[in-house]
Amino acid sequence: MAKATERTSGNAVTRYFREVRAELAKVTWPSREEAINLTVVVLAVTIALSLFLGAWDYLFSRLIAFLIQQF
Repeated sequence: MAKATERTSGNAVTRYFREVRAELAKVTWPSREEAINLTVVVLAVTIALSLFLGAWDYLFSRLIAFLIQQF
């Protein structure tokens, strides 16, 4: 009984990887230039948002420190 279960699971795993490979063959992959451009956009947005959030964090921390000193 155990051998039949092992064969079924082995076939299921093999079928799964065959289907994965078939689906990956259907994917339209970006060109190298397109991937580089999108990477640059992601990095630029990440840096811009980091600077923006860092500035707000700094301003609010200074404001809170000022308010704590006053009261």
